[in-house]
Amino acid sequence: MAIQASPTPGKQLLTPMDHALILIDFQSQMSFATHSIDAVSLRTNAALVANAAASFKVPTILTTVAEKSFSGPMFSEVTDPFPGQALLDRTSMNTWEDAAVIGEVNRIGKSRLVFAGLWTSVCIVGPTLSALDQGFEVYVIADACGDVSAEAHNRAMERMIQAGVRPMTSVQYLLELQRDWARSETYESTTGIARRFAGAYGLGITYAKAMFGGHEG
Repeated sequence: MAIQASPTPGKQLLTPMDHALILIDFQSQMSFATHSIDAVSLRTNAALVANAAASFKVPTILTTVAEKSFSGPMFSEVTDPFPGQALLDRTSMNTWEDAAVIGEVNRIGKSRLVFAGLWTSVCIVGPTLSALDQGFEVYVIADACGDVSAEAHNRAMERMIQAGVRPMTSVQYLLELQRDWARSETYESTTGIARRFAGAYGLGITYAKAMFGGHEG
């Protein structure tokens, strides 16, 4: 019997309401030693993810490590989309071992979690493998993470993928939340975020709108 297709999205695709986003240690001291991605691209990709989550009202946890004593402030590009939201500061390298963060995960109550931050091999591997162990479905936004070398980042991504983590990218995250240009309530916000942070794709949107009133819908 032939399989019948239907115009419905796959269950592995993210929606704004089915997950929580956890942004980890986007801080000055952590970025100084990050060499797997340049600082401009890292900040841009992190800003894109943060703005996408805020636009689609995705519950988001912002967490830092030793903010006052060592690592410094979180990137303003990440905190600005969430005005007034408290940062959960930790001593643990593994976010999952911090009681305040886990309390917030439990309060939000989503079984699907998306992670991004610094460094991939420590502060992302730790919580993702821990969350998988406890039955959560886990995604990592690979180009909004960074490490001390490309080797460190790539081996960390491989380790997580082998364990069951699903990798994605920052633009993919934004467009997966939108997913249909007919969703007019978020169309302007999505294209606006892309224009600001999505590099050549954003330039293309700007050009199309300016030159001939282009519209994806």
